Amino acid sequence: MPTDFHGLFAALEARKLRYVVVGGLALVLHGVDRLTADIDLAVDLAPEAAGDLIATLLAAGYRPVAPVDARLFADPATRAAWRQERGMQVFSLWDTTGARPTIDLFTESVIPFEELWRDTVTIKISGILAIRVASIPHLIQLKEIAGRPQDFADIERLRAILSRSSDV
Repeated sequence: MPTDFHGLFAALEARKLRYVVVGGLALVLHGVDRLTADIDLAVDLAPEAAGDLIATLLAAGYRPVAPVDARLFADPATRAAWRQERGMQVFSLWDTTGARPTIDLFTESVIPFEELWRDTVTIKISGILAIRVASIPHLIQLKEIAGRPQDFADIERLRAILSRSSDV
């Protein structure tokens, strides 16, 4: 399994791109014992910001899983068509080097991105690289929206963390 998380986040941070780690990796970074094979990111979907993100990922060796031009991700109308016609909730990119995990970029913001961004928690990885991770309340909200059995189990673990932190 690809394990170079640092390489991906170093590339994003070097360009000062706006992203928020959500999903399984966010749970792990908050202290939940959970397996995850990919990186779920909520990103700034403004056309210029999304275009910069995709250009950075392409330059770093990522390619779309779907047979589409990755640069089209920056276009809101194209993302809407992908959601409507293909049911594409996330835009997945794989690493051609095989060292880094697959990335899933959400094609729409179910929680406004500015709100997610404002409430992020900064967590250091590799001891030196600070990355933006969704807050526990936002992770709970995202998990409630997704509503899968695994999400409900994750919600309980996240609530336990909140409970322990409020006891301190």
